Amino acid sequence: MTGIAPAVVELSGGNLTLVVVVALIALAALGMAVMFRREVLSAGEGTDNMKNIAHAIQEGANAYLQRQFRTLAVFAAIAFFVLLALPADDWGVRIGRSIFFLVGAGFSAAVGYFGMSLAVKANLRVAAAANTEGRDPAMNVGFRTGATVGMLTVGLGLLGASVVVLLFKDQAPHVLEGFGFGAALLAMFMRVGGGIFTKAADVGADLVGKVEQGIPEDDPRNAATIADNVGDNVGDCAGMAADLFESYAVTLVAALILGSQAFGDKGLVYPLLIPAIGALTAVAGVYLMRPRAGENGLTTINRAFYLSAAIAAVASTILSFIYLPSSFADFVNVQGLDMGGADGDPRVIASAAVVIGIVMAAGILALTGYYTGTEFKPVKDVGKTSLTGPATVILSGLAVGFESAVYTTLVIGGAVFIAFLLGGATVTVSLFAVALAGCGLLTTVGVIVAMDTFGPVSDNAQGVAEMSGDVSPEGAQILTELDAVGNTTKAITKGIAIATAVLAATALFGSYSTSVAEALADARPSDEELSSLSFLVFNPGVLVGILLGASVVFLFSGLAINAVGRAAGAVVFEVRRQFREIPGIMEGTGRPEYGKVVDIVTKDSLRELVTPGILAVLAPVAVGFGLGVASLAGFLAGAIGAGTLMAVFLANSGGAWDNAKKLVEDGNHGGKGSLAHEATIIGDTVGDPFKDTAGPAINPLIKVMNLVSLLIASAVVSMSVGQDQNDALRIVIALAAVAVIAAAIYISKQRSTVLTDGGSTPAPPAPVSDPTPTETLPTA
Repeated sequence: MTGIAPAVVELSGGNLTLVVVVALIALAALGMAVMFRREVLSAGEGTDNMKNIAHAIQEGANAYLQRQFRTLAVFAAIAFFVLLALPADDWGVRIGRSIFFLVGAGFSAAVGYFGMSLAVKANLRVAAAANTEGRDPAMNVGFRTGATVGMLTVGLGLLGASVVVLLFKDQAPHVLEGFGFGAALLAMFMRVGGGIFTKAADVGADLVGKVEQGIPEDDPRNAATIADNVGDNVGDCAGMAADLFESYAVTLVAALILGSQAFGDKGLVYPLLIPAIGALTAVAGVYLMRPRAGENGLTTINRAFYLSAAIAAVASTILSFIYLPSSFADFVNVQGLDMGGADGDPRVIASAAVVIGIVMAAGILALTGYYTGTEFKPVKDVGKTSLTGPATVILSGLAVGFESAVYTTLVIGGAVFIAFLLGGATVTVSLFAVALAGCGLLTTVGVIVAMDTFGPVSDNAQGVAEMSGDVSPEGAQILTELDAVGNTTKAITKGIAIATAVLAATALFGSYSTSVAEALADARPSDEELSSLSFLVFNPGVLVGILLGASVVFLFSGLAINAVGRAAGAVVFEVRRQFREIPGIMEGTGRPEYGKVVDIVTKDSLRELVTPGILAVLAPVAVGFGLGVASLAGFLAGAIGAGTLMAVFLANSGGAWDNAKKLVEDGNHGGKGSLAHEATIIGDTVGDPFKDTAGPAINPLIKVMNLVSLLIASAVVSMSVGQDQNDALRIVIALAAVAVIAAAIYISKQRSTVLTDGGSTPAPPAPVSDPTPTETLPTA
C-alpha cells in the first residue's frame, strides 16, 4: 500500500496539554448536559392525568431497558474475551482494547438510557407548555431535551477517546478499535431491539385502533397505546441516541487510527480538536434556536443548524492554520516519518476536508427535509395519491424513497471522492482526509442529536395530550405541528447518521487494508500468494465478496422488518382479544390491560434482536476466514454501497408516508376518518419498520462489520497465507460462523409459523361513530 509508514507516536508536552484540554472540554460538555436537563425539568408538568400517563410510559420504558441490558450483557461478556484472544502487539494492548470495549459499550448504553429517562419526563412538559404557554415555549422544552442528549453524546465520545490517547499514546489506535467496537455493537442491538419494540406496538395499535375500530391514534381505549408511547422512547430516544453516539465514537476512532499513521502525534491530536470545536459550537446552536412568530418550526431548527455549522467551519479552518505545519516536509523533520512523496499544504488539505464534511451534512439536511417535509412537493404528492387508495400511496412513497436515496448517495459519494482527492498520490493522507471529513460532520453532532430527540419527545407529547383529554384545540394543533416537524428532523438525522457510517467505514476500510499489508509482511507469503492478493481488481473473490456484502444488508433489513411484522401480529391479536373480552372498553367504563401488550413487545423485541445481531458480527468472520482477505475487502465494499442506498431509501420512504398522513389529518383530502386517511394510515404502517427499525439499524451494521473485519484482519492473513498458514482451522471457523447464522435464521423463521390466535378472532368490528373516550387513562 502506497502511503506513510507507521511510526512510533510520542506525544510532546504541548500536544499532551492539548489532549488534556480536549478532555476538559468533554467534561464541560457533560456539565452543559446537566444544565440543560435542569432547564427541562424546571418546566411545568401539566395536569394529573398527564402525569399519570407519563408515569406509565416511564415505568414501561425503564422496565424494557433494564431487561434489554441484562440480555446484552451476555454478548458484551463474550466479546470481551474474544477481543482478549485476538492478536495484538502485547498483552497491555489486548487488555486495554477489551476494557475500552466495555467502556464504549457502557457509554453507548448510558447515552441511550439517560436520553430516554429525560425524554419520558419531557413529554408531558412539552404537552403542558403547548397547552398553557404556546408553541415557542413547547419547542424550547423539546429542543433543550435534545440538547441534553447531544451534549452527553459529544462529552462522552470526546472523553473516551482523549482518555485512551492519554493512557496509551502510540498504542492508542489499537485500543480505540475496542472502544469503537463496543459503542457500535451495543448501539446496533439497542437500535434493532428498540426499533422492533416501537414499531410492533405502533403498527399493532394502528391496525386495530385506527383502521378496525375507527378510534384516534392515542385513544386510551386501545390497549397498545402505552406500549406505543414506550416504544417511542426505547426506540427513537434510547436506540437512536446510542446509534448517534456510536457514529460519533467510530468516526473519531477511524480518524485517530489514520491520523497517527499520516501525521504522527499531530495526527493523533488534530482529530480530537475538531470535534472539541464542535462541542462548543453545538452550545451556540442550542442558544441560536429561537423561534420567530409565524415561522415553521423546521425552519427555526434548520437555521440553528446552519449557523452552528458555519461557525464550526470557520473555527476549524483557523485551527488548522494555527496547529498544522505548512508542508509535509515539516512532518519529516519533526516526526522522522517517511512521507512517501506527499505534497501540498497540510493546513489546506485538513481544513478543506473538514469543511467538506460540514457541507455534506448541510446538503443531506436540505435533501432530506425536501423529501420528507410536509411543506414540499414530494410529501404533498404522496398525500394526493391517498385519494385513489392505499396502493398508490405505497407506490408513491416507494418512489420518493428510491429517488431520494440516489441524490443523498451522490452527495455522500461526492464528499468521499473529493476528500480522497485532497491527498494526492499518497493513499494514507487521502484516507485521512476522508476521516477528517467525518470529523467535520462530527462538529454538527450536538445539534443533530438535539434534532433527533426532538422528534420522539414531540410525538410522545402529542400522545400524552390526546390520552389525557386535557389539552385545548389550540394546544393540540401546536403539538400536531411539532410532531410533523419531529418526523422530518428524525429523517434528517437518520440520513446524516448513514453519512457518518460511510465516512467512517471508508476510513476503516483503509485501516483494514493497512492491517492486511502489515500482516502480509509478517506472514511472508510466497510470490504466487502475494500476486493473487496484489491484483484485487482481477480477483473473482472480490466480486463474490461484493455480492455477499450487499446480500447481508438485504437479509438484515428483511429480518428486522419481518420481526416487526411478527411482533405486531401478536399485538393485534391481543388488542382484538381485549376489545372482545373486556366489557365496557369502547364505552370508556372498562380498563384495557396495557401491561400485557408491553410485556408482549418486550419479550418479542428482545428475542428478535438476536438474529440480526449474530448476522452482523459473524458474516465478516465467515467471509474472511472462508474466502480470504480479498473477498472480505469486497464484502465491506458491497455492504457500504448497498447499505447507503438501502438506509436512505427506507428512512425517507417511511418519513414521506408518515408526514403524508399528517397532511390528511390536518384536513386535506377529506381529513380524519376519510378513505384517504385510511389509505395514508396503511402507508404509514408500512413505513414504520422502514424508517424506525431496519433503516437506522443499517448504520451501526456497516460499522460493526467494518470493525469486526479490522479486528480479525491479521488473524485471517496469518491463517490463509505464508508459513503459518492453517487452512483447516480457518475453514472450521468459517463453517462454524455459517452454522450459527443459519441456525439463528432458521429459529427466527420457525417463530413466524406459530403466529396465530387459534382462529378465535372474529371479523374486525365496524368503526364506532363516536371516537371520543369517556374516561381518561388511569396509571398503567
